[in-house]
Amino acid sequence: MSVLLLATYDTKAEEANYLIAALLALGVEVERCDISLHARGVQWSPEAKLAGMEAATNRAIAEISEHTGNGRRMVVAIGGGTGGQIALKVLQSLPLAIPKVLVTTLPFDPRYIIADSSIVLVPTIADLCGLNATTRAALDQAAAITGGLYHSTLPTGDASLNPSIGVTSLGVTSAGTDTVCDLLRAAGEEVTVFHANGFGGAAFTRWAQNGAFKSVIDYTPHELTRCYVAGVNADMPARFTGMGHLPRVVLPGGVNFIGLGEAALMPDLYSARPHYSHSPLFTHVQCTEDEVVTCADILGRALVKAEAPVRVLIPMGGFSSEDRPGGAIEAPALRAAFADTLETHIPLTRLPGHINDSAVAKAAVAALQDITKDAPDA
Repeated sequence: MSVLLLATYDTKAEEANYLIAALLALGVEVERCDISLHARGVQWSPEAKLAGMEAATNRAIAEISEHTGNGRRMVVAIGGGTGGQIALKVLQSLPLAIPKVLVTTLPFDPRYIIADSSIVLVPTIADLCGLNATTRAALDQAAAITGGLYHSTLPTGDASLNPSIGVTSLGVTSAGTDTVCDLLRAAGEEVTVFHANGFGGAAFTRWAQNGAFKSVIDYTPHELTRCYVAGVNADMPARFTGMGHLPRVVLPGGVNFIGLGEAALMPDLYSARPHYSHSPLFTHVQCTEDEVVTCADILGRALVKAEAPVRVLIPMGGFSSEDRPGGAIEAPALRAAFADTLETHIPLTRLPGHINDSAVAKAAVAALQDITKDAPDA
């Protein structure tokens, strides 16, 4: 078996060769895949560079696809700004089960690309412009990580014989989802929880589409406001449609607020609304009625397309931890507007409790058990 090393060999040959030597010293066989632009020193126009990056990405993906059966154990990539972005696109295209390592200067926010991919990032700190004490240390670390993954059979505990139940959560709904998980696990189910923060939803969607789940409790579809109102999010066009083949229970956790950055950096448009600091880096800003109606319409149109049973529960006592009596963004009128709009698309059940009440969590689990009781085992 071997490791495939992606690199821009026309500009990073010294660093790539150093890593190859370190891997060979650890008993790791290495194959090469060149993701260079092959500019040969020519200063390309921005349009030509983008086209060249796309061509290099497609060329590497095609090369890897032609040799899928050669016993490759994992894929490692080296890249600076441009090479790192090419490498990320290639790594993202690979099957979920293949271990992936990227050694890069990270002059960009990688969350948008790696949100749905299991990629180990090794930051080089200094730019990859030749070998020095800093870059050698980073490459040594990358070699150690790669060698460990290459030679090890990782302990995973008892393997589940059935797909998991996918659950979405945030800190503001975690009291409810913790109860959901406890109840499901007590019933012998395996549960996989995804952070619905604008990035975890991308992974949740990809896992659902790749057979990881047998059913879903989308307790926290907060990414409605991330994707369609405001906030930071990865690309996830199938977030609310990609699990239509699975039995699904949906609640409105987190659809009452927008997730933004530091309070001091917010535009006046948002700082004038009710809001609070969820942490020093993140601020939750109350949605408007128009915004929750928009979210309800989008969710409703997605749910009616589902092929498998769907059950919708609306806890009228509050959609997040601060949407409660005395809370920083309490808004009963928003809950009513969301429920009324969603009900024009799909039947739903209004519950008297709060999203974090144990009774609501129990109702969610009971609803899932009801719509899956006659389903064949996965």
